[in-house]
Amino acid sequence: MDRKSFLKSGHGPSLLSAFLYFDLSFMVWSLLGPLAVVIMGDYQMDAAQKANLVALPVLGGSVLRLVLGYLTDVIGPKRTGQLGLLLTMVPLVWGWKFVDSLNELYGVALMLGIAGASFAAALPLASRWYPPKYQGLAMGIAGAGNSGTVFSTLFANRIAQHFGTWHVVFGLALIPIVIVFVVFSVLAKDSPNQPAPRKLSDYGAVLRQRDTWMFCVFYGVTFGGFVGMSNYLTIFFNTQYGLSPVRAADFTTLCVIAGSFFRPVGGWLADRIGGIRMLMLLYGIVALMMACISSLPALPVILVLLFVGMMALGMGNGSVFQLVPLRFQNEIGIVTGIVGAAGGLGGYFLPKLLGNLKLSTGSYAPGFLIVSGVAALCVALIFLIQGSWKKSWIGSGGKARVDASVPGGIAS
Repeated sequence: MDRKSFLKSGHGPSLLSAFLYFDLSFMVWSLLGPLAVVIMGDYQMDAAQKANLVALPVLGGSVLRLVLGYLTDVIGPKRTGQLGLLLTMVPLVWGWKFVDSLNELYGVALMLGIAGASFAAALPLASRWYPPKYQGLAMGIAGAGNSGTVFSTLFANRIAQHFGTWHVVFGLALIPIVIVFVVFSVLAKDSPNQPAPRKLSDYGAVLRQRDTWMFCVFYGVTFGGFVGMSNYLTIFFNTQYGLSPVRAADFTTLCVIAGSFFRPVGGWLADRIGGIRMLMLLYGIVALMMACISSLPALPVILVLLFVGMMALGMGNGSVFQLVPLRFQNEIGIVTGIVGAAGGLGGYFLPKLLGNLKLSTGSYAPGFLIVSGVAALCVALIFLIQGSWKKSWIGSGGKARVDASVPGGIAS
């Protein structure tokens, strides 16, 4: 790749703004994942309640992504991002000063979904500046903002331990959010190639296309798997291996790093060798890793398995969104919201699955086996649909065909 060509092809400040917005929003979105084992000291919870606490922010993000996706097309990604950052401050203030019951904490958890909805504005802000041949890398860089999870897993429990209360973590999280709001407002710029605002009926038109649902399934597994595991692993390490809250969060951080920083690699490799090949390989790795994890081996072994599995999920995120803008370039705002919502739903159901099965069976093994089976199913789905994709908008080598005679440059 010609780095200078990539830098000149788009708008660097907007790409940076999209990354920062996504990064800090992810930090806020995932706060309750590591803090859940600390919060248990104030509110006693069973396995299902703990899973519900960390799953609710993901559910809120899933629903609100549709809203922000629509606003992105109507008022532009910059204004939508500014609105998202301002609203993100609301649950932080609530969690810092006003929560005094588990039910209120559930309300905070649901509102943290505002931060998770950042996906629907951040990625279009970046995507619309870059030509098709750099979509995988641009979306990978912007999407690497899911590395913000590292800040919450690494520092949230340490801060709570230092100050003797988890409430202060919400208050301190306001500081970087305010800073990013200022930076985003100054640097971000909407691309001149903004699509015309979409009507609500346009969502129905997109949902009638099979490929929309295929991408929803694929992203529900990759992004949903990454988010769900990121939010639940601290509970898993604490419950299964008896680790302290800080130690459990540190081990989660190692796994989150793998998923976060390999996302751009997945997009870049998909640009090089094709999204189909990458996705089949990555889903196969996830299926194998999760099957091995279901045996609940010794801690050093499971760390390696989770590291590789999370790396594959992160790369899968980049690979899916290498394909999405190419297939739906003119509907990227709508499709980003829909596919992102599906990813959020995957992240909501995974902790619920693991927590509820742990409560009913006494083991995490059935949950991980089901996740393995779903990843294997994705391999089969891609194998079945790749022929029609290659005949329409993807070439025989698995890469998107660029055609100057087609609006947007993508053969469809």
